[in-house]
Amino acid sequence: MNKHIQAKQVEFDKVIDFFKKDISNLRTGRANPTILDNIQVEAYGARTLLAGLASISVLEARSLVITPWDKNTIKDVERALVMANLGLSIINEGDKIRIVISPLTEENRRELVKKLNEKMETARISLRQVRDEIKEIIETAFKNKEDSEDDKFRFIKELDEEISKQNSRIKEIRDKKEEEIMTI
Repeated sequence: MNKHIQAKQVEFDKVIDFFKKDISNLRTGRANPTILDNIQVEAYGARTLLAGLASISVLEARSLVITPWDKNTIKDVERALVMANLGLSIINEGDKIRIVISPLTEENRRELVKKLNEKMETARISLRQVRDEIKEIIETAFKNKEDSEDDKFRFIKELDEEISKQNSRIKEIRDKKEEEIMTI
């Protein structure tokens, strides 16, 4: 791997990590606490992530239990869950909130796969932007006579191979998530 690609390797990893995090909150029909990762609760006069106010655990295959550490925040947590509009059944049991995840219909599954594909395309666009930055660095190094023409073409070929590898990683992650979504 050439020096230009190595310098931007962290950015490739950031794109992959962001994609993983972005798709982690897509519902799969099974209980998964990550679907609540982005829920913000208005409590104590500030907005706080749900995970900072309560423990979230899987009760059964299709249900989660949220247990606020401070029982006074249970109404705030319930309100935030309703406002998030995730299509979940929310049951306030006094000291905890139970969330029942209804099974996904075929139409819902197809819609989620469509969203998944959109998120994959966004990740690929981000990769292309990183590729363009690296290509510009390679071109500049050649113009400034820091690299030879042979180096330039070799670096661009290595860059294309690296982009193909990263795109394959994204597709692999996407395929795995699609399988989760489509499994009944």
